[in-house]
Amino acid sequence: MKPRLKEKYEKEIVPKMMGDFKLKNRMAVPRLEKISINVGTGRLAQKDAKLVEQVAENISMITGQKPATRHAKKAIAGFKLRAGMPVGLMVTLRGRRMYEFLDRLVNVALPRVRDFRGLDQNSFDKGGNYSIGLAEHIVFPETRQESLEATHGLQINIKLKNSNKEMGYALLKYLGFPFKT
Repeated sequence: MKPRLKEKYEKEIVPKMMGDFKLKNRMAVPRLEKISINVGTGRLAQKDAKLVEQVAENISMITGQKPATRHAKKAIAGFKLRAGMPVGLMVTLRGRRMYEFLDRLVNVALPRVRDFRGLDQNSFDKGGNYSIGLAEHIVFPETRQESLEATHGLQINIKLKNSNKEMGYALLKYLGFPFKT
């Protein structure tokens, strides 16, 4: 069974985008390529290595995929950082998991963000890709509140194919992203 958001994209959004931007070919319509989720664990990793494992478990519960650990390449004394220490976690979602994560982000997680007034329209780059930063990961219902020792943020990057700022904005708006007006 196809994800709900992918069906909506294929049946409703593609024809709308073709009409709005006067595109003659379905393949010229912007589409989702991948979503990458990054978490910085710099201070958490210095305090306790178990917290990094806990963050990795939270990310895997949210995304359905095990995150890759990123390690420091250089030692930086000012930050009390040694080469090889874990400094972050990263997950790249494609295909079915990407659409399911995006559906949960838009319909479940963003409405649960405290004092949420909409997403900023200025977070697009010139290629039409969009970036979102969440201060707390606990807006996702998959995380267990009782096992938390510290909350962490998420950086979510949505990479689009065949896009520019206007087309990327239109695509994400049709997908249900709550932008500020």
